[in-house]
Amino acid sequence: MAEFTHTTFKATAAHEGKGQYKKNEIQHIDIKKNPAIVSVVDAMQHMAFSGRDLARAADIYDRALREDGVGIILTLAGSLISAGLKKVIVDMIKNNMVDAIVSTGANMVDQDFFEALGFRHYIAEDKYKSGMFDGELREHGIDRIYDTFIDEDELRVCDETTKVIFDELEPRPYSSREIFHAMGEYLEKQGGPKCEESIIYEAYKAGVPVFSPAFNDCSAGFGLVTHAVAKGDAPHMSWDGGKDFYELTQIKMKNPETAIFMIGGGVPKNFTQDIVVCAETLGMDAPMHKYAVQVTVADVRDGALSSSTLKEASSWGKVDLVFEQMVFSEATIAVPLIVGYAYHKGAHKGRKARNFAQLFELASV
Repeated sequence: MAEFTHTTFKATAAHEGKGQYKKNEIQHIDIKKNPAIVSVVDAMQHMAFSGRDLARAADIYDRALREDGVGIILTLAGSLISAGLKKVIVDMIKNNMVDAIVSTGANMVDQDFFEALGFRHYIAEDKYKSGMFDGELREHGIDRIYDTFIDEDELRVCDETTKVIFDELEPRPYSSREIFHAMGEYLEKQGGPKCEESIIYEAYKAGVPVFSPAFNDCSAGFGLVTHAVAKGDAPHMSWDGGKDFYELTQIKMKNPETAIFMIGGGVPKNFTQDIVVCAETLGMDAPMHKYAVQVTVADVRDGALSSSTLKEASSWGKVDLVFEQMVFSEATIAVPLIVGYAYHKGAHKGRKARNFAQLFELASV
């Protein structure tokens, strides 16, 4: 695969002087350094409100890891990697604590792959959260994610890198899983990520499939468009959403006992819950997800699916009610505690890898 250098996109002169916004990098939290998480979470089970909910969620995740044969699917929505949660997810992959990932495209491409190309996210000063300086940021080519900055010029390089990868692929329809595999392979051929760790790269090496059911809603979407336009009437690769759904459903059909750990909601949440129903439409009497945890700040007032509870999902035949827990908390607070608890309890030790990447060799639509 051709090597890509960061020279194609030309920043405008107006974007000069942006170094003032790129002083302090986001540091990804390391749960491995905090064994005291176990005692903190254990103590929370005797509290009330969200503290007790979080402790029960941590226990459910720990139980799922300890049960032989249970496949664990992690779903990611919201700006999680830019917020400093990348290492938590990388450690889940490295320590066999997750078997498949379903994510927004932004988390995987605009944030994780972006950092793998050598770029970074930066801490914004408090004053920028007001929104009063967004015009100034735009003039300098700085994009804001609440209290985090990302360089627009560098993001354009990420866009173009996806096109370079797509140009090298055989002209046919691909699932997002196949495309993420190709992105991991690209990083491998470039000598690995240009940062300490990458979710896409570690998943590629570990055989953990990554899906994005709204794949074109990210930098890769721009790559898909520019690739297709450049090819014109000639054959070209494309993203196949139906193939995504079928492949993820293969996990449920070939590994019926499943657990879902959902961070945020959105398309990844519903897509993953729906594989139970999809398996049934394909003729299998599929059991509901046995274990389910969701960390979210959504509530019923927004009228959206992201606020639907796991109990509500049970009415649709998607989630069993015995081991389910909602945690109404912002992800950067709750997720390190839940995952850190399971890690330091040692539930992953001796756990058999599911290696779901092998399921799809013969899968096609």
